Amino acid sequence: MRGTLPGWWATPLIGALGGWLATLANWPLPWMVGSLLAVIAVRCSGWLVDEIPRGRQTGQWIVASAIGLHFTSEVMQQVLTHFGVILAGAIGTLLLGLIGIVILLRSGSDRATAFFASMPGGASEMVVLANRHQAEPARVAAAHSLRLLLVVLIVPALFTWGLPSMEPPLPAPVSWSWLALLLPAGGLLALLWRRLGQPNPWMLGPLTACAVASVAFDLHIGLPGWAGALGQWLIGCSLACHFDRPFFRSAPAFLLRILLFTLLAMFVAAALGGALGWVTTLDKASLMLGMMPGGITELCLTAEALQLSVALVTAVQVLRLFLVMFLAEPVFRLWHRRWS
Repeated sequence: MRGTLPGWWATPLIGALGGWLATLANWPLPWMVGSLLAVIAVRCSGWLVDEIPRGRQTGQWIVASAIGLHFTSEVMQQVLTHFGVILAGAIGTLLLGLIGIVILLRSGSDRATAFFASMPGGASEMVVLANRHQAEPARVAAAHSLRLLLVVLIVPALFTWGLPSMEPPLPAPVSWSWLALLLPAGGLLALLWRRLGQPNPWMLGPLTACAVASVAFDLHIGLPGWAGALGQWLIGCSLACHFDRPFFRSAPAFLLRILLFTLLAMFVAAALGGALGWVTTLDKASLMLGMMPGGITELCLTAEALQLSVALVTAVQVLRLFLVMFLAEPVFRLWHRRWS
């Protein structure tokens, strides 16, 4: 109706209130977790506020730019030196999907649904593949949404309260002249990435633009402190709009199995990361975080907040994403032909 407010008008206000309360409670990643829980609570009460238009993309753009600026020439040299370990970590996290496949197959899910619901890839890409192979796309989407929710709520808290407290490092200097070039460049690269049909464009486009410039020009700069909170807030508000009462009531047995799978995958990922850290000189906590079955954005934010190796976590997550995107469908077809 003309003159009425859009359905998303209250979402940023609710998210901001939740984020502010979370900062008072000293929660990990307060602006993301607080806004997420606040908007979910409001939607489950019956007031179905809508997602902020382009909110998640804008939040990813900001966060990815900040993550890309962590890639200095020294950090990139370390990543290249330990590429074999990073590849092993990425492959190890792919194998975690076997846990979910076994659990879902034993509960009666069809093969395609069990496979694509268990892959640690992007939700939208896995839903597309599920549609292509006659799976149940609603269940695949629900599985990825619930897993992401659990990772956002559990992983930052476990790492924050499980690691010894450290003095925060001095913030990197802000160069507005460089940011005026890099932020638009990241946005343009994201648009190109999306047009080419590549996964997660608003994360990988800005991240690539800022990382390449940071390494090439040895910048050692960062975004202002409020930009990180803004990105968290936008992402938390957007993630929350995937959840409401019908979501949690739909197929409760299926969602409980996804819960079990996610918790088991987190435990095994932590064990694998710890083992890789033990046999190498890399930081165990960073490897454990990088191998968690969550989204790149959320886990890299956690690494940044805890002063872990953002570049190492990002490298494992990005490499895993590409492995999933290029291998998931061929592997499923091979499995399907072999056992049909």
